[in-house]
Amino acid sequence: MSIQFYKLLHIFGIVLVFMALGAQAFHGANGGTKDTNKVRGLVMGTHGLGMLLLLVAGFGALAKLQSMSAGLPGWLHPKLLIWVLIGAAPAILNRKPELGKLMWVVLPLLAVGAAYFGLNH
Repeated sequence: MSIQFYKLLHIFGIVLVFMALGAQAFHGANGGTKDTNKVRGLVMGTHGLGMLLLLVAGFGALAKLQSMSAGLPGWLHPKLLIWVLIGAAPAILNRKPELGKLMWVVLPLLAVGAAYFGLNH
């Protein structure tokens, strides 16, 4: 597959992840809980699919761009750490929905950090 396809798939994954996180953060910021979220399954499924697309497309693009024989490049480690934190956000929001307002600000900042490492390697 072409590098453009991997990049498009990667961006689609990002959109899905942040669509789901925004919905969950907004629900929690409005006083909602895990039990009162009627579309929780849809939101969590969207988040999971987005994370899967991010992972597959990201590593697919990386393999297309460079040889993986020397291991993972150094810039990828902090980017992966950021995405692990973003991936854990739904668990945090399920346990403490009142953190929705804080997550509304923190999660986009984490995404900018991940984008920085991806663009400036």
